[in-house]
Amino acid sequence: MQYRHVFHAGNFADVHKHIALLQLIDALQKKAKGFLVLDTHAGEGLYDLAGADARHSAENEAGITRLERAAATGPAVPPAIARYLQAIDAIRRAAGGAQRLYPGSPLLAACSLRDVDTLVAVESQAQVARALQRALDRSATPAPARVIAGDGYKAVRSQLPPPSRRGLVLIDPPYESGDEEAHIATALAAGLARFETGVFALWYPIKKQHDTDLWLARIIRGIDRPTLTAELCVQPPDHTAGLNGSGMLVVNPPWQFGAEAKLWQAALHTLLGGQGGSAVKWLIHE
Repeated sequence: MQYRHVFHAGNFADVHKHIALLQLIDALQKKAKGFLVLDTHAGEGLYDLAGADARHSAENEAGITRLERAAATGPAVPPAIARYLQAIDAIRRAAGGAQRLYPGSPLLAACSLRDVDTLVAVESQAQVARALQRALDRSATPAPARVIAGDGYKAVRSQLPPPSRRGLVLIDPPYESGDEEAHIATALAAGLARFETGVFALWYPIKKQHDTDLWLARIIRGIDRPTLTAELCVQPPDHTAGLNGSGMLVVNPPWQFGAEAKLWQAALHTLLGGQGGSAVKWLIHE
Protein backbone atom coordinates (compact mmCIF):
# COMPACT_ATOMS: atom_id res chain seq x y z
CA MET A 1 0.00 0.00 0.00
CA GLN A 2 1.35 3.44 -0.95
CA TYR A 3 0.55 6.18 1.55
CA ARG A 4 -1.18 9.29 0.14
CA HIS A 5 -0.50 12.49 2.06
CA VAL A 6 -3.43 14.18 0.37
CA PHE A 7 -5.97 12.01 2.20
CA HIS A 8 -4.89 13.59 5.49
CA ALA A 9 -3.72 17.05 4.36
CA GLY A 10 -4.61 19.80 6.79
CA ASN A 11 -5.98 17.50 9.49
CA PHE A 12 -5.43 18.29 13.16
CA ALA A 13 -2.19 16.28 13.23
CA ASP A 14 -0.82 18.25 10.27
CA VAL A 15 -1.69 21.49 12.04
CA HIS A 16 0.05 20.38 15.23
CA LYS A 17 3.12 19.04 13.43
CA HIS A 18 3.53 22.07 11.18
CA ILE A 19 3.28 24.63 13.98
CA ALA A 20 5.99 22.71 15.82
CA LEU A 21 8.12 22.53 12.66
CA LEU A 22 7.99 26.30 12.14
CA GLN A 23 8.76 26.90 15.81
CA LEU A 24 11.88 24.75 15.49
CA ILE A 25 12.97 26.57 12.32
CA ASP A 26 12.44 29.96 13.96
CA ALA A 27 14.51 28.87 16.95
CA LEU A 28 17.41 27.78 14.73
CA GLN A 29 17.24 31.08 12.85
CA LYS A 30 18.01 33.04 16.00
CA LYS A 31 21.63 32.43 15.01
CA ALA A 32 22.98 33.90 11.78
CA LYS A 33 24.74 30.73 10.68
CA GLY A 34 22.83 28.62 8.19
CA PHE A 35 21.50 25.11 8.79
CA LEU A 36 20.06 22.09 7.02
CA VAL A 37 16.45 20.94 7.17
CA LEU A 38 16.17 17.27 6.18
CA ASP A 39 12.58 16.08 5.61
CA THR A 40 12.66 12.28 5.34
CA HIS A 41 9.06 11.61 4.22
CA ALA A 42 8.24 14.76 2.32
CA GLY A 43 5.12 14.21 0.20
CA GLU A 44 4.17 16.35 -2.78
CA GLY A 45 4.35 19.73 -1.07
CA LEU A 46 1.03 21.37 -1.95
CA TYR A 47 -2.45 19.90 -1.65
CA ASP A 48 -5.85 20.90 -3.02
CA LEU A 49 -8.32 20.55 -0.15
CA ALA A 50 -11.18 20.91 -2.63
CA GLY A 51 -9.95 17.96 -4.69
CA ALA A 52 -11.68 14.60 -4.68
CA ASP A 53 -8.97 12.82 -2.67
CA ALA A 54 -8.97 15.40 0.15
CA ARG A 55 -12.78 15.67 0.15
CA HIS A 56 -13.06 11.89 0.48
CA SER A 57 -11.90 12.04 4.10
CA ALA A 58 -12.51 15.79 4.74
CA GLU A 59 -10.06 15.57 7.64
CA ASN A 60 -9.09 19.20 7.13
CA GLU A 61 -12.53 20.25 8.41
CA ALA A 62 -11.46 19.36 11.95
CA GLY A 63 -7.96 20.76 11.39
CA ILE A 64 -6.85 23.79 9.38
CA THR A 65 -10.39 24.77 8.33
CA ARG A 66 -11.63 24.80 11.91
CA LEU A 67 -8.53 26.62 13.12
CA GLU A 68 -8.84 29.35 10.48
CA ARG A 69 -12.48 29.92 11.35
CA ALA A 70 -11.74 30.08 15.07
CA ALA A 71 -8.77 32.42 14.58
CA ALA A 72 -10.81 34.75 12.37
CA THR A 73 -13.66 35.16 14.86
CA GLY A 74 -12.03 34.78 18.27
CA PRO A 75 -9.37 36.54 20.33
CA ALA A 76 -5.77 36.84 19.16
CA VAL A 77 -3.98 33.52 18.89
CA PRO A 78 -0.47 32.86 20.32
CA PRO A 79 2.44 34.02 18.14
CA ALA A 80 3.39 30.47 17.05
CA ILE A 81 -0.12 29.83 15.70
CA ALA A 82 -0.28 33.26 14.05
CA ARG A 83 3.10 32.60 12.45
CA TYR A 84 1.81 29.33 10.99
CA LEU A 85 -1.37 30.89 9.61
CA GLN A 86 0.64 33.73 8.05
CA ALA A 87 2.97 31.22 6.39
CA ILE A 88 0.02 29.37 4.86
CA ASP A 89 -1.50 32.64 3.65
CA ALA A 90 1.78 33.70 2.03
CA ILE A 91 2.08 30.38 0.19
CA ARG A 92 -1.51 30.58 -1.01
CA ARG A 93 -1.00 34.13 -2.29
CA ALA A 94 2.14 33.08 -4.13
CA ALA A 95 0.12 30.26 -5.74
CA GLY A 96 -2.64 32.59 -6.92
CA GLY A 97 -4.60 33.15 -3.74
CA ALA A 98 -6.62 29.94 -3.65
CA GLN A 99 -7.88 29.33 -0.10
CA ARG A 100 -8.33 25.64 -0.90
CA LEU A 101 -4.56 25.01 -1.01
CA TYR A 102 -2.63 23.55 1.92
CA PRO A 103 1.20 23.29 2.04
CA GLY A 104 2.96 20.21 3.35
CA SER A 105 6.04 20.27 5.56
CA PRO A 106 8.69 20.65 2.82
CA LEU A 107 6.99 23.69 1.28
CA LEU A 108 6.33 25.29 4.66
CA ALA A 109 9.97 24.74 5.58
CA ALA A 110 11.34 25.97 2.25
CA CYS A 111 9.31 29.18 2.35
CA SER A 112 10.52 29.87 5.89
CA LEU A 113 14.23 29.38 5.25
CA ARG A 114 16.87 32.01 4.49
CA ASP A 115 19.36 31.98 1.63
CA VAL A 116 22.01 30.63 4.04
CA ASP A 117 19.81 27.66 4.96
CA THR A 118 19.25 24.48 2.93
CA LEU A 119 16.37 22.05 2.46
CA VAL A 120 16.77 18.41 1.43
CA ALA A 121 13.39 16.69 0.99
CA VAL A 122 13.19 12.94 0.47
CA GLU A 123 10.18 11.18 -1.04
CA SER A 124 10.04 7.47 -1.82
CA GLN A 125 7.47 7.65 -4.66
CA ALA A 126 9.04 9.04 -7.85
CA GLN A 127 5.86 10.66 -9.16
CA VAL A 128 5.25 12.41 -5.84
CA ALA A 129 8.89 13.53 -5.71
CA ARG A 130 8.49 15.15 -9.14
CA ALA A 131 5.35 16.97 -7.97
CA LEU A 132 7.25 18.21 -4.92
CA GLN A 133 10.10 19.51 -7.07
CA ARG A 134 7.60 21.44 -9.21
CA ALA A 135 5.98 22.93 -6.09
CA LEU A 136 9.36 24.01 -4.73
CA ASP A 137 10.40 25.48 -8.10
CA ARG A 138 7.21 27.54 -8.26
CA SER A 139 7.65 28.78 -4.68
CA ALA A 140 10.90 30.58 -5.55
CA THR A 141 12.22 30.03 -2.03
CA PRO A 142 15.46 31.90 -1.28
CA ALA A 143 17.00 28.78 0.25
CA PRO A 144 18.58 26.05 -1.87
CA ALA A 145 16.07 23.18 -1.99
CA ARG A 146 16.76 19.71 -3.32
CA VAL A 147 14.41 16.75 -3.73
CA ILE A 148 15.68 13.18 -3.52
CA ALA A 149 13.52 10.32 -4.76
CA GLY A 150 14.49 7.52 -2.41
CA ASP A 151 14.53 6.13 1.11
CA GLY A 152 14.28 8.81 3.77
CA TYR A 153 15.77 6.61 6.47
CA LYS A 154 18.88 6.04 4.35
CA ALA A 155 19.14 9.79 3.80
CA VAL A 156 19.66 10.24 7.54
CA ARG A 157 22.99 8.49 7.03
CA SER A 158 23.92 9.99 3.66
CA GLN A 159 23.02 13.63 4.41
CA LEU A 160 24.40 13.93 7.93
CA PRO A 161 26.27 15.68 9.33
CA PRO A 162 25.68 18.86 7.30
CA PRO A 163 28.72 21.04 6.53
CA SER A 164 27.34 23.78 8.78
CA ARG A 165 27.08 21.35 11.72
CA ARG A 166 23.62 22.79 12.37
CA GLY A 167 20.42 21.13 11.33
CA LEU A 168 16.88 19.87 11.85
CA VAL A 169 15.75 16.41 10.80
CA LEU A 170 11.99 15.86 10.44
CA ILE A 171 10.93 12.21 10.43
CA ASP A 172 7.26 11.82 9.55
CA PRO A 173 6.62 8.26 8.33
CA PRO A 174 3.22 6.83 7.32
CA TYR A 175 3.30 4.07 9.98
CA GLU A 176 1.98 1.51 7.51
CA SER A 177 4.88 -0.94 7.71
CA GLY A 178 5.24 -3.53 10.45
CA ASP A 179 8.92 -2.70 10.75
CA GLU A 180 8.46 1.10 10.97
CA GLU A 181 9.49 1.12 14.62
CA ALA A 182 12.78 -0.61 13.83
CA HIS A 183 13.46 1.79 10.96
CA ILE A 184 12.79 4.81 13.17
CA ALA A 185 14.95 3.60 16.06
CA THR A 186 17.80 2.72 13.69
CA ALA A 187 17.59 6.07 11.91
CA LEU A 188 17.59 8.04 15.16
CA ALA A 189 20.55 6.09 16.49
CA ALA A 190 22.48 6.50 13.24
CA GLY A 191 21.58 10.17 12.96
CA LEU A 192 22.68 10.99 16.49
CA ALA A 193 25.88 8.99 16.07
CA ARG A 194 26.75 11.10 13.01
CA PHE A 195 25.28 14.40 14.20
CA GLU A 196 25.04 14.39 17.99
CA THR A 197 23.93 18.02 18.35
CA GLY A 198 21.34 17.98 15.57
CA VAL A 199 17.66 18.59 16.29
CA PHE A 200 15.60 15.49 15.48
CA ALA A 201 11.81 15.82 15.35
CA LEU A 202 9.68 12.68 14.99
CA TRP A 203 5.92 12.82 14.45
CA TYR A 204 3.90 9.90 15.82
CA PRO A 205 0.18 9.03 16.09
CA ILE A 206 -1.57 8.57 19.41
CA LYS A 207 -4.26 5.90 19.41
CA LYS A 208 -3.95 4.36 22.87
CA GLN A 209 -1.88 6.37 25.34
CA HIS A 210 -0.51 3.37 27.20
CA ASP A 211 0.66 1.76 23.96
CA THR A 212 2.17 5.06 22.82
CA ASP A 213 4.11 5.44 26.06
CA LEU A 214 5.55 1.95 25.72
CA TRP A 215 6.44 2.65 22.07
CA LEU A 216 8.23 5.87 23.00
CA ALA A 217 10.22 4.08 25.69
CA ARG A 218 11.46 1.62 23.07
CA ILE A 219 12.24 4.36 20.52
CA ILE A 220 14.42 6.39 22.89
CA ARG A 221 16.27 3.38 24.33
CA GLY A 222 19.95 4.17 24.06
CA ILE A 223 19.45 7.91 23.45
CA ASP A 224 21.21 10.09 26.01
CA ARG A 225 20.51 13.54 24.56
CA PRO A 226 17.81 15.92 25.93
CA THR A 227 14.45 14.69 24.67
CA LEU A 228 10.86 15.82 25.11
CA THR A 229 7.42 15.06 23.73
CA ALA A 230 4.67 17.50 22.79
CA GLU A 231 1.30 15.76 22.58
CA LEU A 232 -2.13 17.05 21.61
CA CYS A 233 -5.21 14.83 21.80
CA VAL A 234 -8.46 15.98 20.23
CA GLN A 235 -10.18 12.89 21.61
CA PRO A 236 -9.60 11.18 24.96
CA PRO A 237 -6.35 9.25 24.47
CA ASP A 238 -8.08 5.87 24.72
CA HIS A 239 -11.14 6.73 22.62
CA THR A 240 -12.17 4.21 19.96
CA ALA A 241 -12.08 6.82 17.18
CA GLY A 242 -8.67 5.64 15.93
CA LEU A 243 -6.34 8.60 15.67
CA ASN A 244 -6.95 10.41 18.94
CA GLY A 245 -3.85 12.54 19.09
CA SER A 246 -0.69 13.85 17.53
CA GLY A 247 2.75 13.68 19.10
CA MET A 248 6.14 15.23 18.40
CA LEU A 249 9.25 13.64 19.89
CA VAL A 250 12.08 16.19 19.81
CA VAL A 251 15.69 15.27 20.55
CA ASN A 252 17.95 18.23 21.33
CA PRO A 253 15.07 20.72 21.45
CA PRO A 254 16.18 24.36 21.14
CA TRP A 255 16.17 26.54 24.23
CA GLN A 256 12.64 27.41 25.40
CA PHE A 257 11.00 25.16 22.81
CA GLY A 258 9.19 23.15 25.47
CA ALA A 259 7.90 26.17 27.40
CA GLU A 260 6.66 27.85 24.22
CA ALA A 261 5.08 24.65 22.91
CA LYS A 262 3.18 24.21 26.15
CA LEU A 263 1.49 27.60 25.62
CA TRP A 264 0.57 27.39 21.94
CA GLN A 265 -0.39 23.72 22.15
CA ALA A 266 -2.88 24.40 24.95
CA ALA A 267 -4.39 27.23 22.90
CA LEU A 268 -4.54 25.00 19.82
CA HIS A 269 -6.31 22.32 21.81
CA THR A 270 -9.03 24.84 22.70
CA LEU A 271 -9.29 26.25 19.19
CA LEU A 272 -9.76 22.77 17.73
CA GLY A 273 -12.33 21.83 20.34
CA GLY A 274 -10.08 19.17 21.79
CA GLN A 275 -11.32 16.81 24.49
CA GLY A 276 -8.23 14.76 25.22
CA GLY A 277 -5.71 17.19 26.65
CA SER A 278 -2.36 18.74 25.84
CA ALA A 279 1.01 18.00 27.44
CA VAL A 280 4.72 18.68 27.03
CA LYS A 281 6.92 16.18 28.89
CA TRP A 282 10.65 15.75 29.25
CA LEU A 283 11.66 12.12 28.73
CA ILE A 284 15.39 12.87 29.09
CA HIS A 285 16.15 16.08 30.93
CA GLU A 286 18.73 18.61 29.83
